[in-house]
Order: sequence, then structure tokens, then C-alpha cells
Amino acid sequence: MNKIIISPSILSADFMNLENEIKAVQEAGADWIHIDVMDGHFVPNISIGVPVLKSIRKKTEMFLDTHLMIENPQNYIEAFAKAGADLITFHYEACQESINETIDLIKSFNKKVGVSIKPKTDVSVLFPYIDSIDLALIMTVEPGFGGQEFIHDCALKIPQLKEKCSENFIIQVDGGINNLTAKICTSLGANSLVAGSYIYNSKDYKKSIEMLN
Repeated sequence: MNKIIISPSILSADFMNLENEIKAVQEAGADWIHIDVMDGHFVPNISIGVPVLKSIRKKTEMFLDTHLMIENPQNYIEAFAKAGADLITFHYEACQESINETIDLIKSFNKKVGVSIKPKTDVSVLFPYIDSIDLALIMTVEPGFGGQEFIHDCALKIPQLKEKCSENFIIQVDGGINNLTAKICTSLGANSLVAGSYIYNSKDYKKSIEMLN
């Protein structure tokens, strides 16, 4: 997989103008749309939920990359799947006792599956699940807020993961991604990047996206 999948996070978009913000990044060359779902418990912030995802689905055919930063994600899989998510990523830390069950549940709705880890979680916890999932998301900031500074040590998890997975496996990185940190991640083997403030706070979405590849 040579092309880097760019997934702008709408957490940094203008919510009063969300339909146009999504169209703008699509026209600028984005591949996916990243939707951060936060519950105020698993992470210290609250963002959007099922109704917003459902509204987005009605307005775009883009691939909806849905990142659940919530406790007990298995309780909400069906709702997000039916609302139109294409990929559902949940956190290893949120349901350590039911990882396989949650993976199977997402697959039962014919959705792609991702598992994410926080910065302090060792990447080896993902190894038993690599053959069962489509994507692993390595957080390079503490999840919960946009605009944080990239944690360089977390990027070292990328080559460890790459050694264990197939060529088509997606290694996604989220947190503090800009034109400089993107190069660090892709040089280590990442093939999908989530960027929020770097893209949406820029004056030229197309140029910003091009700089990530």
C-alpha cells in the first residue's frame, strides 16, 4: 500500500458549517472522514454521537472512519453501524475483557474493524488481534482533545506493529499530525494519518493534505 490514507478529523471543523467542511476536504484530496466520539468518561471531553454521524452519512458518500473513545463500546456498536459508520475503531483499554466479542460484533454488521491504544499502552497488546482486524490506531497524544503536541516515543510503536502485520493492514496514527510528524510516521511504516487542526486551521486544505503524503 503506497498511498497514505488521509483522514481529516472533523473535531477541528466548523460545526456550524459541517457539510461544507466535509465537502471541502474531500475536494482537497482527503480519503476518509475521521469522526471522534467521546463520552466524557473514557476521555475527559464530550464530542459528537450517533445523530451527528447519521446526519453526515446523509450528506456524503465518503468513507466514515469512526473512532469510539468511549467506555463499554460494545453497547453502542449497533447504533453506530446502523447510523452509517464504515469503519468502527474502539479502544483496547475500554473493553479488555471483551476484545474478541467486540470485534465479532462489528463484523456482524459488515463493517471494518479497528482497535486503538493510548500512548501509555504497549503495542504488543494488539498482536493477538492483528489477523482479526483491518486497522490498528496508534494514539500519539492522550485522547480527548485536539491540538495537542505529538509524543515522539509513541511513533516507535509503528515499526513494531508493522513487523507483525500483512502489507494491506492499515496502521493509522492520530495526534499532533502535521507536515513534519507525518513524515516521521510514514517513514516508520504508517499508512494512514488522522489530522484535525493541521488541516482545518490552515488556509489551504489541499496544500495541507498534500504535505501529509
